[in-house]
Amino acid sequence: MDTVLAGYGLVKKYGSTTALAGVDVEVRERDSLAIMGPSGSGKSTLLHTLAGIVRPDGGEVLLRGERIDRLGENRLSALRRKRFGFVFQSGQLLPELPAEENVALPLMLEGVPRKQAVERARRWFVPLGLDGLAHRRPGQLSGGQAQRVAIARALAVEPDVVFADEPTGALDQATSTEVVRLLTSVTREQGAALVMVTHDADVAAHCDRILHVRDGRISGHSQYTVA
Repeated sequence: MDTVLAGYGLVKKYGSTTALAGVDVEVRERDSLAIMGPSGSGKSTLLHTLAGIVRPDGGEVLLRGERIDRLGENRLSALRRKRFGFVFQSGQLLPELPAEENVALPLMLEGVPRKQAVERARRWFVPLGLDGLAHRRPGQLSGGQAQRVAIARALAVEPDVVFADEPTGALDQATSTEVVRLLTSVTREQGAALVMVTHDADVAAHCDRILHVRDGRISGHSQYTVA
């Protein structure tokens, strides 16, 4: 499979603290990569750097061979909207919008008419176990349901890569397992790669590979055989 996203020699410093100290990472199509490490290890900085949220002080980030870390902010922002999807620990859904409009929002931001965007959004509700919940607002959803809406929103733009930052951190164990199974399987089915930061080894084990980060460096990796 082709490499869809790569970072080479990534360096990031915050004052006298080195968050990334020359990290190399490649993510292939349909690949799911979990990034693990202790607090302050640099794992979230690595995800944010690969996602174009944080600019590296050294090294380069490439999306399908195109260097993106040097893009201007407008082009980089457009790239994040069109080619990346994001799932965060809290979901970050807009409380005033029903679930279907939360999912449709990235499409509408790209100029898709509301009716068409909502119709496209609704296609995700049955595959993600959300049938009948399209008109509920986030406050009317359980934690697991809200995270599945967030997954649908991330996939609505048909991204190259989905980034997930502790997507199960606020969920109980059973719900966490259900959500991560959906996240890994649906991204793979859609042809997207997944890059996920997690502190939970059971969650990470659902991914194809685990990258272990410590003191801003890769300290090891694990690989699983996906059925």
